Amino acid sequence: MGKVKEETPSKSVRDAAIRLTMMPRDTNAHGTVFGGIILSYIDVAGGVESVRHTKHDRFVTVAMKEVIFHEPVFMGDLVSFYAETVRVGNTSITIHVEVEAERFGGQGQTVKVTEAEVTYVAINQFREKVKIGK
Repeated sequence: MGKVKEETPSKSVRDAAIRLTMMPRDTNAHGTVFGGIILSYIDVAGGVESVRHTKHDRFVTVAMKEVIFHEPVFMGDLVSFYAETVRVGNTSITIHVEVEAERFGGQGQTVKVTEAEVTYVAINQFREKVKIGK
């Protein structure tokens, strides 16, 4: 028998740090998701990437660069938060987070919602700043 060729995912396939469906509790009276909800998930996604990339288990957010919402997010949309490490310093890490929404009932239509650059600082169990990896 011949050897079965295993397919490997292409480099264009990205692994979302988090992915979730927006629910009624996330929306305002117009049916769009509050910007603050998206910001909080950007923060979580960046934190996930920080830990994944460094294996350090405690970070605090110190800065989030300008966030511009290009498209609204609606109740029922499946929202993906893709995070990538931009740079690692002695005590800080900067993560780029890109947010995409797959429209509910949109037959796979995906739109870029926003993106942000978030900086975190590594801390220890006493909430003191420490070098990453220590």
